[in-house]
Amino acid sequence: MKFGKIMLIGTIALSAILFAACGGRANRSNAIQISGSDSEVNMVQNLAEAYMAINKEQSIAVTGGGSGTGIAAMINRQTDIANSSRAMNASEIQQARDRGVEPVAIPFAIDGLAVIINHELPITEMTIDQISKIYQGIITNWSELGGPDLPITVYGRQSNSGTYVYFRDHVVKADYTNNMRNMNGTAQIVEAVRSDRTAIGYTGIGYIVDKDGKVADRISVINVALDENSTAFSPLLKENVESGDYPISRALYQFTNGMPEGRILEFIRFELSPEGQQIVANAGYYPIGEKYLQQLKEMGIIE
Repeated sequence: MKFGKIMLIGTIALSAILFAACGGRANRSNAIQISGSDSEVNMVQNLAEAYMAINKEQSIAVTGGGSGTGIAAMINRQTDIANSSRAMNASEIQQARDRGVEPVAIPFAIDGLAVIINHELPITEMTIDQISKIYQGIITNWSELGGPDLPITVYGRQSNSGTYVYFRDHVVKADYTNNMRNMNGTAQIVEAVRSDRTAIGYTGIGYIVDKDGKVADRISVINVALDENSTAFSPLLKENVESGDYPISRALYQFTNGMPEGRILEFIRFELSPEGQQIVANAGYYPIGEKYLQQLKEMGIIE
């Protein structure tokens, strides 16, 4: 995975459509449309490319725009699969059902959501409470955390992002500070933190590590403790995320309208296969664990 990779989303979708229209991989009726989470878009594009390489009749178009965008597209029957880095909320579920859409949540990867700072800052760990206070605007200077006398520049996502919602609800547990700089995509947060020595941001782990686990240049990943009496853990170690010791881990989802069938089910099964889960790992994320595998078996998604 290339650091700071920014997907040319419109180009990807347009290329898939034009290729199909020109008699390429498949006709439009056979295409699978996937949209949503920016945290997932690079990984799912990699999965789609691998799947199309062995299923040459299948066309898959992957676009981003945020989890909320993907969920809205599914509710409006404008996409086959909605990528989402958060669960659907009650309002979205009700809106879907009002339109005759029955959302089905399919976990397919695990993310250790990373808190990142510029590498020049001499800070290695924080508690959830400290991170929350930074993002609420209560802690505003790095000196309050043992760092230099510099103002903290807070970076986050826009409100249609699933990561924005997850981080607000599970870490900040309050409204974000009005001084937070809302970025259009996760890659923009990473680039901002790399270039701003006062910066803090949050990102899916896959955006800052390559397939060998190397962290992007000029980025430091914070070890996070549940509270001041707990040990701080790194999201860079798979065992910390799988065990739950790292306190900001989450499942990454795909939503479909009803139980997936046919070509959509076959693609999802590929994502959940050993080959697909290796692609997940190569993208910097973590394969789903036994708890989710059992859930998927009970749903009939996998055997």
